[in-house]
Amino acid sequence: MAPMTPYTRRDFAKLALFSVPAAGLLSACSSLTTSAAETNNSKQKSRVNGVHIGLNVPYSFGNNAMPADEVLSNCVALGVSGLELRTQPVEVFLGAPSELVNNRAAVAQGGAAANNAAKLREWRTGVDVTRAAAFRKKYEDAGVFIEIVKVDGIFRMSDAELDYVFGLGKALGARALSTEIATAASKLDDMRRVGSFADKHKLMIGYHGHTHTGPKDWEETFSLAKYNGANVDIGHFVAGLNMSPVEFIKARHDRITHIHVKDKKMHEGPAIPFGTGDTPITEVLRLIRDNKWPIQATIEFEYKVPTGSTRMAEIAKTIQYCRDALA
Repeated sequence: MAPMTPYTRRDFAKLALFSVPAAGLLSACSSLTTSAAETNNSKQKSRVNGVHIGLNVPYSFGNNAMPADEVLSNCVALGVSGLELRTQPVEVFLGAPSELVNNRAAVAQGGAAANNAAKLREWRTGVDVTRAAAFRKKYEDAGVFIEIVKVDGIFRMSDAELDYVFGLGKALGARALSTEIATAASKLDDMRRVGSFADKHKLMIGYHGHTHTGPKDWEETFSLAKYNGANVDIGHFVAGLNMSPVEFIKARHDRITHIHVKDKKMHEGPAIPFGTGDTPITEVLRLIRDNKWPIQATIEFEYKVPTGSTRMAEIAKTIQYCRDALA
């Protein structure tokens, strides 16, 4: 991707004019306001002044193979009520072989892993996703709501698998799926295809960007399907583009499913403790709060745990930082 040209407010206003028609946007974004979490505000321990502080799990706990019960107990201990939950613990709960679900090579690669990928595909297309309602109930009974479902390897999935993951998201009560933004030569075809399933199921999918992803990439993605959206990682945005994500969020909040909250320095800086980098975390959180946008502020814990501390203790600090910003 060519180096990003800084956007002005006028540039963002122009971008908005090339979006899908307003009626279509309202239809697409209606799914962002109907999650179970938003109808159970009294149980949401991490909703502060209208903004749901969430957590990307099990990723933030450093183990994508973490069992569902351990994920839940950690979230309850942290007082987190909004999640971006990866599919791995759900699929194991539904009976998928753990060695297939938790082996990224089996999901993402061909060759020696092709047989495992075929087995996983066969399992996915035969399972009854409505059984995920029991998983959802256990979490919601504990005051933890699955608002976003993160799907790995989505562009390699068959049509039947795509129907499966969108159905799984609905069964879990999610208002959107998420995945990494496509970067292969076939990226436009890939995101057009996945977007067609998002449109079919009327469930948004937020594409997660890294340091080389900018507004132009997401605008291109939005043009491919009405329910294609953006998962804006505000730390990556600052580190890779050397500018604030605020103007993009203002211009395209209608297509943003959730943000990833982390702190980084500009010029490809690493993830560091909240409040020590260049990421305008407080400004972004208050922007969402003041405009009452249905955008989950999803903490993605990535910085190195300091000597003498623990991952859970550090995650608790990031949650408190966000609480304080929204107070």
